[in-house]
Amino acid sequence: MEKNVTGLDELLAGFAAGTLAAPAQALVGAHLELSESNRDYVSSLEALGGIGLEETSPVQIGGRDEKLAAIFASEPIDVSGADIGLSGGQSGSDKRLPASLRDIVGQSLDTLPWRTLLPGVKECKFGEIDGCSASLIWVRAGKAMPSHTHEGTELTLVLQGGFSDSDGHFVRGDIAFADHEIDHKPIADEGEDCICFAVTEGSLRLTGPVGRFFAPFLK
Repeated sequence: MEKNVTGLDELLAGFAAGTLAAPAQALVGAHLELSESNRDYVSSLEALGGIGLEETSPVQIGGRDEKLAAIFASEPIDVSGADIGLSGGQSGSDKRLPASLRDIVGQSLDTLPWRTLLPGVKECKFGEIDGCSASLIWVRAGKAMPSHTHEGTELTLVLQGGFSDSDGHFVRGDIAFADHEIDHKPIADEGEDCICFAVTEGSLRLTGPVGRFFAPFLK
């Protein structure tokens, strides 16, 4: 379970308001697909937002008629092949991947260009998106990540397996938070490889003796 309750509530509020950076918005959407625990809370926030809009005085929109004409003149969007989630959509989709992540990750974890960071640890980076870095981390079952902290903030969503660190135990659907105040050493659960989707603002800094040795090579 997520231990940082306050941080999670703020994250969910940002999701409901649509104010998160794109990869963080996708991460929270995937969390809600995988876990029922916060769906009602987000629905309540969205309902409150709707009430706020209803109570707001209308504002005149400039060029309203022209904008409506442009919308009606545009080609209709074909949603017949759209992915509708884990229970449906494209038959070739990787069932470990929630639909919310597929615009960033693609359809299959196994075909991604994974790069080995350390023995038993590999990563696939998707570059900077909306001011944040998005990546996947794959850790072999029972393997420990090097001790590290963060120059900024990191959000981690577990897609497969689980891991433990000083903040608790996290399994599929859970979100873990880390920042410059946390120096941790995540350890993947035994029995199944751990795969996580991570969104970071700022860089990771290795702190343990092994990490400091490999740090110059982990660019």
